[in-house]
Amino acid sequence: MKFSANLGFLWNDLPLPEAIRAAKAAGFDAVECHWPYDIPAEHISKALTETGLKMLGLNTRRGDVAAGDNGLSAIPGREAEARAAIDEAINYAIAIGAANIHAMAGFCSGEQAQATFCANLRYACEKAAPHGITILIEPLNTYDVPGYFLTTTNQAIGIIKAVGLPNLKLMFDCYHVQLMEGDLSRRIERLLPHIGHIQFASVPDRGAPDHGELNYTHLFGVLDGLGYSAPVGAEYKPDGPTEQSLGWMNQWREIT
Repeated sequence: MKFSANLGFLWNDLPLPEAIRAAKAAGFDAVECHWPYDIPAEHISKALTETGLKMLGLNTRRGDVAAGDNGLSAIPGREAEARAAIDEAINYAIAIGAANIHAMAGFCSGEQAQATFCANLRYACEKAAPHGITILIEPLNTYDVPGYFLTTTNQAIGIIKAVGLPNLKLMFDCYHVQLMEGDLSRRIERLLPHIGHIQFASVPDRGAPDHGELNYTHLFGVLDGLGYSAPVGAEYKPDGPTEQSLGWMNQWREIT
C-alpha cells in the first residue's frame, strides 16, 4: 500500500513546507492539504521538489469562516465567490503540480442548491481539464458537519452523472462514509470507477486507523484486490505528536 499524509491533520503544528519534509522523513509516499493559500506557492513547490513527494490535492476556500461558511460551490446567489475560489484553487494547483481539487459545497439544501452545485462543478471541470486536474466532491457526515449539502455517496454519484464530465470524481472518505452508510467493502467495489481519491481514519473518533469499528487490514486488502495502486490519504487526528501515531503504517505497507 502507498500512503499520503493529509497535512491538514498530520503535522498541522508545522508550517506547510516543514510538514511536507516531516511526511517524507516518516516514509509517506505523497502529501495532500486543505487550504494552503496563505503560503506562497513557490515555498510549497520547493519542499515538494526537495522531497520528491507529489501534492495529491487541496480544497477550495471555505468562504467567510467567521460567519460560518464551509464551502461555497452549492450556495445559490454566491456563484461569483464560488468561481473565484475555484479559479484560485486551479491556479494554485497548477503552480505546485497538484492533481486534484476538492470543491467544497457548503451549507445549503434543495433543488436550487443542486443546480448551483452542478453549474459550478461544470465550470470547475472545464477550467481544470486542460491542466490535467480532477475536481473532487466529498460527502461529509451529518454528525460532524450538520447542514452540509453533500452527505452520501448516492447523492454524489447523482451529481457526477448529472455534470457528465470525466474529470469530476468522488472523494471517498472511509470515516464519513462509514458514519453515514457503512458497507464499505461493497461500496468501494461498486463505486471504484467514480472514485478519484480515498481517505481514512478510525471510526468513531477519527483517530489513527489502528483501532475502532473499521478493519482497515481488510479494507486495504479489498483495495489491493481491486488493483487500486494510488496512495490512500491518512486524514486522522493524532492523539499527541504525529510521529507517535504512525505505528500502523509499516504494518499495512506489507499488504500487497
